[in-house]
Amino acid sequence: MAKSVKERLKVIGPGAIVTASFIGPGTVTTATRAGASFGYAVLWAVVFSIAATMILQEMTARLGIITQSSLGDAIREQFSNPILKYGSMWLVMIAITVGCSAYIAGDLLGTSLGISTLTGIPGNVLGPIVGVIILLLGLSGSYKIVEKVMIVLIVIMSVTFVTTMFVAQPDVGEVLKKAFVPSIPAGSILTIVALIGTTVVPYNLFIHSSTVQERWSKPADLKESRWDIIVSIGVGGLITAAILITSATMIRGIEVESVAELSLQLEPLLGSWAKVFISVGLFAAGLSSAIASPLGAAITIGSVLKWENGMKDRRFKLVFTAVMVIGILSSAIGFEPLDVLLFAQALNGILLPFISIMLLIIMNNKHRLGEYTNSLKANIIGGLVALICTGLGLYSLTDAIRAFVG
Repeated sequence: MAKSVKERLKVIGPGAIVTASFIGPGTVTTATRAGASFGYAVLWAVVFSIAATMILQEMTARLGIITQSSLGDAIREQFSNPILKYGSMWLVMIAITVGCSAYIAGDLLGTSLGISTLTGIPGNVLGPIVGVIILLLGLSGSYKIVEKVMIVLIVIMSVTFVTTMFVAQPDVGEVLKKAFVPSIPAGSILTIVALIGTTVVPYNLFIHSSTVQERWSKPADLKESRWDIIVSIGVGGLITAAILITSATMIRGIEVESVAELSLQLEPLLGSWAKVFISVGLFAAGLSSAIASPLGAAITIGSVLKWENGMKDRRFKLVFTAVMVIGILSSAIGFEPLDVLLFAQALNGILLPFISIMLLIIMNNKHRLGEYTNSLKANIIGGLVALICTGLGLYSLTDAIRAFVG
């Protein structure tokens, strides 16, 4: 039995990159604020977002394994009409690249905050150093190294945040109830949108359709891929839920400015280790997300423009470097450009429903997928997810426009 579990754990990889990507400083902060503001009441949003992510990532992984081509390839080849074809390609590339470039500074600052809390070294010194390390990792061109780093970071986050959840001793009955019975407390809609939006990430669909090809190549591999998705993304959901549950148990009703508040509230239980635990968790979350941002931009552009050599391609490394340089410079001066972030949010608001609907159309293309197209059940569930993603996207878009105009 132990050997069976060990063998199953060996297939973990591409799904882990997706999980490491969406558990970033934004997710940690959003989940902390959600618990502090609304207790366990919005925990169901985490459960929904993880289910939605599993459904969409399974589709894109199946596409990559069966066709040995990426989501970018499929979008490029789906339309014969030049306006639709090139319009789709450029929308995807611009939106994802701008989004990744806008968020990389926050990821690096979040990573450096974890170390800064323990060492006292300023974040604008640590951020660029971390950025250079990630840049060297990306320029290595090794998928296996990136995969192993991401898996290690997930293990660190799991141990950190799940341990703090158990130490906090939440009300288990209440947690289970709120996880599966949706409720929308007054003033919580933006928080619900944020929880879902930080988990269902458009560029992860492109990353996944490309990375599965590094490991699997035939229909028989679909079972392993699905196991990878369920375990990896399920662990990601557990980490997010653990942060929200700990926050709801320990700092309910407190106005959260940063994750430091969670550290202070855990001190009676963990003593001097409270700061260490939260700092290590925040460092791992920031680093994993900071690796994924330039990776997402480079993989998306590479797949849409059909670059052949993956992470070893010189053009891939050029895009990766460009995004990282933006992050290094931004974190060095402590600059988080609000207008650019709002613009990125607006673009992602358009992109999320577009990509989810496009994915559904592609997954019903018999010419491309043959017998591995979506079943009726998959279409109904996928359609529901796409519908909710469309609502989420429109809400995110209008909110960004309101903030930009205001």
